Amino acid sequence: MRRILVVNDDGIGAEGIVRLAAAAKNLGEVWVVAPGQQCSAMSHCITVRGSLQIRQEDFPVPGVMAYSVAGTPADCVKVGIRHLMQDRPDVVFSGINCGYNVGVDILYSGTVGAAMEALLNGIPAIAFSEERGGTSEVADACLLSVAEKLLEAGCAPDEIWNVNFPGCPLRELRGIRENRIPEKTQFYMDNYLVEEGPEGGLQLSVCGIPSKAAAPGTDMEAVLERYISIGKIRNTVLGAKGRTDEPENALF
Repeated sequence: MRRILVVNDDGIGAEGIVRLAAAAKNLGEVWVVAPGQQCSAMSHCITVRGSLQIRQEDFPVPGVMAYSVAGTPADCVKVGIRHLMQDRPDVVFSGINCGYNVGVDILYSGTVGAAMEALLNGIPAIAFSEERGGTSEVADACLLSVAEKLLEAGCAPDEIWNVNFPGCPLRELRGIRENRIPEKTQFYMDNYLVEEGPEGGLQLSVCGIPSKAAAPGTDMEAVLERYISIGKIRNTVLGAKGRTDEPENALF
């Protein structure tokens, strides 16, 4: 039976991870290891000082072993693989993230960071995200079939799958766009509410503005036009290629 480790960056209490674990149950044995707190935009951050507190949790999906970790999404992957699961997972599912992970936002994403940590451990991974504030109809209707197709297709050892579901009603879904490349800008454009701080100085609150347009062929264009976006993200360390015909000390 396939062993699936399910992680996220929104925390063990997020409804997205419950839905992902429930869908994953149709594909194999499921373990959930997630942060005990909100960890969005943690990227591939790991804990290097202090200790990681781990708790077994009651989880609303029957037959799923679940743990919370007082750490980052990448920590959860490390802990799940090395200390909690009896056997190594065959695949890691990360998500379902509340908010798209497209364009430059991919670099900030704890959801994608967790999937990349799986890759560093030689385990294939899929990152799932959906529109913040939209309906979950498309993700709930299509996630399982998309996951099955991607597991069957496989991915290069230096790549993960990145899946984004539009937040439109299912009847408005226009289809699936594959091989999407990341947009070169952020989906959630930088914007800050500036106020006077309670003790002087400035107080800034993040309130990103969603993009309304994107370049053709990109992940952002797909979701804006109500398509499911599927693309691959390559780990540039694992996939690094150098030229051996150049002098070793060509610059210095």
